[in-house]
Amino acid sequence: MTLPLLLSVPHAGLEVPDRLASRCLLTPQQVLVDGDEGAAAIYDLAEHVAHYVTTPIARAVLDMNRAEDDRRLDGVVKTHTCWGEPVWREALGSDDVEWLLARHHRPYHAALSAGHDDVILAVDCHTMAAHGPPVGPDPDAERPAACLSDGAGTSCPRPWIEALRDLLAGTLDREVRINDPFQGGYITRTHGRERPWVQLELSRAPFMSVAEKRAAVLEALDAWSRRHSGG
Repeated sequence: MTLPLLLSVPHAGLEVPDRLASRCLLTPQQVLVDGDEGAAAIYDLAEHVAHYVTTPIARAVLDMNRAEDDRRLDGVVKTHTCWGEPVWREALGSDDVEWLLARHHRPYHAALSAGHDDVILAVDCHTMAAHGPPVGPDPDAERPAACLSDGAGTSCPRPWIEALRDLLAGTLDREVRINDPFQGGYITRTHGRERPWVQLELSRAPFMSVAEKRAAVLEALDAWSRRHSGG
């Protein structure tokens, strides 16, 4: 069964574009830990779902889960990582910012907005630090195994997200919360006006291997899809 889902995986990339690489201060390890470590493998589910959208560009460079006009330190084009580390030797100029938006950000969102009439639910897939980073909503707090978000109640029918929470809690055998610590980012809030969306944040704590986390996510998504599509 091809699951009637659209998966978005915006923070799995590790690439700093050649155009900008000489100005980037970050080591490969810093790029890795600023993004969603493990996401590329955990959400490697393209063969199982109707549509799958991702990017090779690192979150430390360009954040697909931010609005174009979000120019905070942790905004769409980063000046600092989520751990407070500077990204660039010197601030990027407006031409570089526009190049990033035109080459990568806008095409990503266009792919999310495409028709996709065979999709009943879209899922924005992330991993999260086991404890909140300095720029998070919960600095230093221990996080649950997973958090599902619906734009603070705006992007998905409540029974749907509650069903997915219960299924995921069962396959992970761990606590899964709704809208705690995250309430849904730019992707969920924006594209939730087009179709039902949820944001999924899976903890990077080592309570399971990456392969086991992948299997748990797939099992929950499969069960949810069969229940709600009649498959």
